[in-house]
Amino acid sequence: METRIREDDREILRLAVPAFLALVAEPLFLLADSAIVGHLGTRQLAGLGIAGAVLSTLISVCIFLAYGTTASVARRIGAGDLRGALTQGIDGVWLAIVIGLGTTALGVPLTPWLVGLFGPGPEVADEAATYLRIGVLGAVPLLVVLAVTGILRGLQDTRTPLLVAVGGNLANVVLNLWLVYGLDLGIAGSALGTVIAQTGSAAVLVAVVMRAARRYDAPLRPSLEGIRGAGSAGIPLLLRTVTLRASLLVMTYGATTLGDTELATMQVAMTLWSFLAFALDAIAIAAQALTGRSLGAGDRDGTGRITRRMLRWGVVSGVVTGAALAVSSPWVGALFTEDAAVRHLLVSVLLVAAIAQPLAGVVFVLDGVLIGAGDGRYLAWAGLLVLAAFAPTAWVAVEAGGGLVGLWVAFVVAFMGGRGVVLLRRAAGDAWMRLGA
Repeated sequence: METRIREDDREILRLAVPAFLALVAEPLFLLADSAIVGHLGTRQLAGLGIAGAVLSTLISVCIFLAYGTTASVARRIGAGDLRGALTQGIDGVWLAIVIGLGTTALGVPLTPWLVGLFGPGPEVADEAATYLRIGVLGAVPLLVVLAVTGILRGLQDTRTPLLVAVGGNLANVVLNLWLVYGLDLGIAGSALGTVIAQTGSAAVLVAVVMRAARRYDAPLRPSLEGIRGAGSAGIPLLLRTVTLRASLLVMTYGATTLGDTELATMQVAMTLWSFLAFALDAIAIAAQALTGRSLGAGDRDGTGRITRRMLRWGVVSGVVTGAALAVSSPWVGALFTEDAAVRHLLVSVLLVAAIAQPLAGVVFVLDGVLIGAGDGRYLAWAGLLVLAAFAPTAWVAVEAGGGLVGLWVAFVVAFMGGRGVVLLRRAAGDAWMRLGA
């Protein structure tokens, strides 16, 4: 038994560690992009902020391309059908191309309208529109990267996406410096460099999958039925993601009504929460891959065992990240702002967030387990239910005078706690354990 546990731990770490490093690489290199553009001037940096918000929303909404593909490919791998796994994954890539082309076709003419939603001044709007009009041309490679990353995770390979993420982002930094300053293209150079780097990353990942497809005689041509099937499977995960994004909008709106100090504190707190979530998300990614493989192999007992083990990893990781957040809460604010009021309020907010980390570990792992099991329909309905409970709770917290701390307590109790309840309830049964390919 002890040997089996050690083997499970090695499998979890083999997938989770590279996934964590890949997740962390992206925001770190985005900081480099911001620094490069920031030296052009304030309006360029503000424009990048608006365009970046639009593009990051696209990534968040389309993350189902990675999650859904991971689950379907891993299930086929567990069933011993590598050709079928690659075929399903390639259908997901073609779906990404279709969505990307549609996004580009709509995004270019709608760029002024999308920028106008943020209400910027004319100079900032021009910079944002310049970046976004070029950046949206990278929708196809960006979404292809998500889909192919899902294939490789399903194949139990998180190392290749890590290497491509690091290489692509390093190339992005070099291209940005050359195009922005070397060729004096300004913010347009930053957008162009990013699109080129994304295209290169997509090309490398697609080449890896094509080589595997040829080896196992998997078809590369598009299949209308396969694309339709991938889209249908992705809709519940899309709805799940929308509920998560909506919860963050509720938090931002609530903080906005409280005042500038609270809004600034919310930005810092949510940035730190999101960063720590990468560690927990990495275990969730391992959960997607391992759960799909185990169910595909028809191993109900093994699925239960690995789920329990990953839950322990989630709790332990949550305790570690929570302790780190609590210990650093008195001084971490100084890294973000010199405003004494923001730094003072941030301490209390971060202590609430720190207490919630073990719960977040459980929620993230179970979310990954059920995604890996292909239980997207339940996740979508559960997300809507939790959001419906959280939104009025957040409103009451603000109206009752709880301030930003009260809003975060509502987030932890009603939203994270609600997710914990619905996910634990589902995991306690076996309706989600659909065996076979």
